[in-house]
Amino acid sequence: MKSIEIDRTKRLKQEPHTGHNRWHPDVTPVLEVDPWEDVLLETRDASDGQIRPGMSVADLEGMDAKVGHPLTGPVYVKGAKPGDLLEVEYVDILPQPHGWTRIRPGSGFLRDLFTEPYLVHWEISDGWATSSQLPGLRIPDGSFMGTAGLAPSHAQVEEWRRREADLAARGGIASPPDPEDAVPATGPVANQGLRTIPPRENCGNVDVKQLTKGSRLLIPVAVPGALYSVGDGHFAQGDSECCITAIEMGATPVVRFSVHEGEAERSGIRMPRFAHPGYFASPEWAAPRNFIATMGYPLTNEGVNDGVNVTLAARNALLNMIDLLGERGWSREQAYVICSVAVDLKISNIVDLPNVTVSAFLPEDIFAG
Repeated sequence: MKSIEIDRTKRLKQEPHTGHNRWHPDVTPVLEVDPWEDVLLETRDASDGQIRPGMSVADLEGMDAKVGHPLTGPVYVKGAKPGDLLEVEYVDILPQPHGWTRIRPGSGFLRDLFTEPYLVHWEISDGWATSSQLPGLRIPDGSFMGTAGLAPSHAQVEEWRRREADLAARGGIASPPDPEDAVPATGPVANQGLRTIPPRENCGNVDVKQLTKGSRLLIPVAVPGALYSVGDGHFAQGDSECCITAIEMGATPVVRFSVHEGEAERSGIRMPRFAHPGYFASPEWAAPRNFIATMGYPLTNEGVNDGVNVTLAARNALLNMIDLLGERGWSREQAYVICSVAVDLKISNIVDLPNVTVSAFLPEDIFAG
């Protein structure tokens, strides 16, 4: 089996021949493979190995801030060309034994309310994640790769840079190209390459928890060879990853590529798609079998009804779940972390105006440990 192997004691910048952390078509391929070959790709965690067992919140101070996400690759897939649709099958995803979840000030869905740093360490063993900081809690294995994608074309890099700059100019949140902490450290990739924080048409940081072992990810090809890269392993995550991190870990995915010739161009496919031939997780966890849920409507604290504001409804559902966990003795920080790694936000209705409804589902069996 072909592979890209890394030294997990080293940062990406110490092994730049194994990967990169910016999206750009000029990143040099690390490996070349034929369609239908199994390929093993060792990956670093989202912090690029900066968060290690035993670290405290104080140790987070001064970390390199613009390393995310370190990606392994790119892999050049023979025969893939612009207009094709690349199918990536996740044959296996193997977790490392340590994970972490952090609340990062200024980030996350409730960044206005959670303004202090917080860090949880996880022990990963025998299909479960547990933490001494969250006693009595156990999270089942839902390993998937949070960030995976193909290289954009030069035209896409420019178009996406422009539209994100326009969003920032209108007061929105976007991270422009920035050479700080970039790998490669110099040249067009460092200076023009797009940050890996948001997902885009090339897929990237979608954080879709259903992309587990056996899933198939389909992405339009924009450059010769497709240039697939992957990183940001998650052992488990709730739908929303609300505090901005899941159970973050290093991981080793085994992938298999197939090329659907001309399919993206022929069918006008511009965005990624994904599928799974079976259950993405054991049915009792995917559903889940035993749950309690809170609801949220688009109502402000001042009693104003904001109609179809699904974001506000999601915020209220999440705040109600944090309150529910607080009733059970968890601190607000612990509750926020539990929501990020295990609670699923789902749109329950988007038509019963004026109150669209978002529900937050908490699997009760995570407290059985």
